[in-house]
Amino acid sequence: MAEPVRLQKFLANAGVASRRAAEQLILDGHVSVNGRQVTELGRKVDPARDRVAVDGVDIKRAVPTWVVLNKPRGFLTSRGDPRGRRTIYDLLPKPLQSLFYVGRLDYDTEGLVLLTNDGDGAQRLQHPRHEVTRVYEAIVRGSLREETPRRLLRGVRLEDGLARAKRVRVTSRSETESRLRLTLTEGRNREVRRMLEAVGHPVVRLRRVEFGPVKLGGVKPGAWRYLTDEEIEALK
Repeated sequence: MAEPVRLQKFLANAGVASRRAAEQLILDGHVSVNGRQVTELGRKVDPARDRVAVDGVDIKRAVPTWVVLNKPRGFLTSRGDPRGRRTIYDLLPKPLQSLFYVGRLDYDTEGLVLLTNDGDGAQRLQHPRHEVTRVYEAIVRGSLREETPRRLLRGVRLEDGLARAKRVRVTSRSETESRLRLTLTEGRNREVRRMLEAVGHPVVRLRRVEFGPVKLGGVKPGAWRYLTDEEIEALK
């Protein structure tokens, strides 16, 4: 007999949704176990014996799948958009469109987006206590002053609290623009853009190039690849 697991964890591991979204599916009455509706979060199931369904469709535990996508500017990190704008799912083949993304990039930001059906793995990467690094390359307006990287490392006060870079490296500067590489361990909404604007250097271009142990590498804009076994093991 398999070890019993919480129902929301089973759904996340099956690639149905993230753990939080799976909890909402249960609360909203979409999930049944052995033909009986479940609306409480404490229920456990035996993956080998219990029949779990969402809206009447049987759910089987999925083989963990991880993909890295190079998101171009002008795409939403979203399932859909009421205004009809393009999303990252327009860049994926149909068999991968059931994957969910791990952390957003805003409309104008480019670069690395991870997608998976591994709910536990996705939650682990996004939880603040694990301090998983995200590395960004930015082009900003103006010439960075010597003290600006130190300000970013000490922390910048934003409307939702202090935001602090873990590492900052200036790669070039001129009278009109500067280039830098920042490492953060949070994924707050538009955090990098807001930090750089707060220190007087609005972003011209922003690209995420690393997420934890995964690097964007040579993946072209709009293209994707499966993670290697070594990368998946490193994510654990």
